[in-house]
Amino acid sequence: MNRPAAEGERHAGDRAEEPRDSRAEEPREGRTERRSLALDAAPGAVARSREFTRLALLAWGWLPARDADGRAAAEDVLLMTSELVTNACQHATGPYALELTRCGPLLRVAVRDRDDRRPVLRAPHAPAQPGGHGLRVVDRLAAAWGCDPAPDGGKRVWLEALRPPAEP
Repeated sequence: MNRPAAEGERHAGDRAEEPRDSRAEEPREGRTERRSLALDAAPGAVARSREFTRLALLAWGWLPARDADGRAAAEDVLLMTSELVTNACQHATGPYALELTRCGPLLRVAVRDRDDRRPVLRAPHAPAQPGGHGLRVVDRLAAAWGCDPAPDGGKRVWLEALRPPAEP
């Protein structure tokens, strides 16, 4: 299991914003950028979250990928985002926000819900059996992941991914 990083930062005043034009220049290294998507009572939360993340990856220069490693990293982020949102839909009271935070090559994806129960990494079972693989996928692909109580109740389940350097 990956070792979770330190407790995540707290965000005051979450606000939804649309990703910028995908042709925008990549921000200066070290500059932190945040985007959030409200998911309250929205049908299709998984698909909406995946598309929102894809557009952010375009704006932040992860897509189109510069090489095979970059393409795999972006695809992993999209898969893990889908898994976190799906888990909130199936095992919690449903997600109410998706938060993306980028600083240099580090990307943090967080899903907030109103359920205080922490996610459980299930013991491996038969791969052909449906269900129960979401957090295992996140555990294997993320640089780190964890769960923090949300300041207004519920929790924030997060993962971190690193954008690989481009091949020379």
